[in-house]
Amino acid sequence: MSMLTPPGMGGQYRITGGKYPRMRPPRRRGRLVFLTFVCVTALGVAGWGTVQLIDVFTGGGDKDTVSGAKAKCPATTKVSPAARTEQLPAPGKITVNVYNATARTGLAKHTADELKKRGFRIGDVGNATKQYDKKIKGTGMLLGPASALNTSLPVLAAQLAGAEQRTDATRKGDAVDLIIGNGFKDLSKRADADKAVAELTTPVASTVKKKDC
Repeated sequence: MSMLTPPGMGGQYRITGGKYPRMRPPRRRGRLVFLTFVCVTALGVAGWGTVQLIDVFTGGGDKDTVSGAKAKCPATTKVSPAARTEQLPAPGKITVNVYNATARTGLAKHTADELKKRGFRIGDVGNATKQYDKKIKGTGMLLGPASALNTSLPVLAAQLAGAEQRTDATRKGDAVDLIIGNGFKDLSKRADADKAVAELTTPVASTVKKKDC
């Protein structure tokens, strides 16, 4: 009987020979999986940090810049003031002469009265001279000195839609003429005229691109 055989056991339970099975501790697979997960996570964090550092030192952040492609230049909005060299005067600082160039009577006085209600100063009121009498086909003509081109004339033009505007370099004084034409029906509604004047002084927004992109 072998020394490895417990007493009282024999037959098929008998252990013979000089070798015996080695007893190994159970493998700890859970610990191995955990260590693998930690390593993978550490590598991922390290890779992400490297990409961030590249963005910082290269001024990146845009996918096109990181890949080497040219970054798109962002559009910006530039606000430009109205293209005028002089400030528009208030109606109370504009003197208007009203002349009737049509065959209809009473238009000059009626128009002058309405302009006065809107704050304009009224000068001469009467019939147009032979130079313009029965010769204006549109709603009317606005005539003033050269200095009125970007000042008084635009404000007065807002009161009569479609009126032709002209300047006379030889004209003296700052008064402007409103000559009523054959196509005249009435002045523009006051609300529409005020809105038109406001639009003349409203800044215009335009979209531009930066040149240094």
